[in-house]
Amino acid sequence: MADIKKIATRESYGNALKELGNEFPNLVVLDADLAEATKTGIFKKEFPDRHIDCGIAECNMMGIAAGLSLVGKIPFVSSFAMFAAGRAFEQVRNSIGYPHLNVKIGATHAGITVGEDGASHQCNEDIALMRTIPGMVVMCPSDDVEAKAAVRAALEHEGPVYIRFGRSAVPVINDNPDYKFEIGKGTVLREGTDVTIIATGICVDSALGAAKKLADDGISAEVINICTIKPLDEELVVKSAKKTGKVVTVEEHSVIGGLGSAVCDCLCAKLPTPVKKVGMQDVFGESGSAAALLEKYGLDAEGVYKSVKEFV
Repeated sequence: MADIKKIATRESYGNALKELGNEFPNLVVLDADLAEATKTGIFKKEFPDRHIDCGIAECNMMGIAAGLSLVGKIPFVSSFAMFAAGRAFEQVRNSIGYPHLNVKIGATHAGITVGEDGASHQCNEDIALMRTIPGMVVMCPSDDVEAKAAVRAALEHEGPVYIRFGRSAVPVINDNPDYKFEIGKGTVLREGTDVTIIATGICVDSALGAAKKLADDGISAEVINICTIKPLDEELVVKSAKKTGKVVTVEEHSVIGGLGSAVCDCLCAKLPTPVKKVGMQDVFGESGSAAALLEKYGLDAEGVYKSVKEFV
């Protein structure tokens, strides 16, 4: 069997910025002394005059980006999710969100797969925080293909965007000629009739693995990839829930305020449906390898399989 291609979405982020640099001369990139880790250094090497290292001053970086957007630049600001969404929340809200400025936030090292860095750096709250800001688009790509597409879509979108990227290499699952990305649209990766699994980010691969195991047990699971958590593809969510009658959401994020909450908000209003949320269950992460943590918190394929089977 051929090896499955794997790449970290933070690497995809850096590569996408570089590829778009010539096409969009007004694209500028800001970083908070983390260019090597966030991979914006890839852009810096090609366009050194359009990369600004703001130092370990994320709040100030957001203000600089806001100013640059007002003089015609399209700034991408980059840091770890814990700092971009957490430390700088007030500046993102008031300096970018409130005036609805054309600033893009590339937040890397999100979720428990930050691994050995531990709970202080494993941001499982960023999607919840960003969802609350009016007019903010929130995306969490599942692989290299989707990450690059999301960066381009964010660049072409007028207004604030938050994109969540991961540290660990993940399988490429969207490498097919029919793939098409659009902000606010989900994708059915596998048809099913017994239960709907709605996943985002790295958990999409886990959901697909779980669906295969469920099929061996005679359970037909529909798998939906939701990259854009806000605005949510409510039409697709309702359509699938109507077909299967049960929904499981899977995310490398707290079950409070993330994808699961967005899906529940939708179904509560439009089609009351039993929902089980798989994610971080109101707990902090801990130090350990990414694989070990995914297994412990039930976010690998086996864990998702067990949660779905128990629910069904």
